[in-house]
Amino acid sequence: MIDIGRNNLPKAISTKSGSKLGKLYKERGLALDLGFALKQIYSALNEKPVINQLNDNTYEVIVRYSKKFCPIGGAHNPSRALIFQENICIPYTQGFLNELFPQFSFESEILNCIPLNNQKACHYILKIKNRKNTNHIT
Repeated sequence: MIDIGRNNLPKAISTKSGSKLGKLYKERGLALDLGFALKQIYSALNEKPVINQLNDNTYEVIVRYSKKFCPIGGAHNPSRALIFQENICIPYTQGFLNELFPQFSFESEILNCIPLNNQKACHYILKIKNRKNTNHIT
């Protein structure tokens, strides 16, 4: 998909797919809080997420896989890791969270992922910024 449509095609599809899932969660009343929503999105893929709230506006997310293979980015391939992070992983998560929590914007800083480090976990920092006059997310 990246080879055919360049970066914008997978980014748009990933954002839309995440948004659709967020809408489904919202309709079913599953959007209780950010930590719960993140756990659910990864648990649905049989992954083991660990979500740590570092402060009111920052979460640490570690997703543990059973094998050294990411369903989105594949196996160890450092040259393609950044492409998958910026065009699929981050837009998908942001689309999902933006649908559930439109009062916030989200930024992700990926520290490690399977295609990059050949381990069984992906690790990132999720930063939350206010779009409206609220101080933090629950």
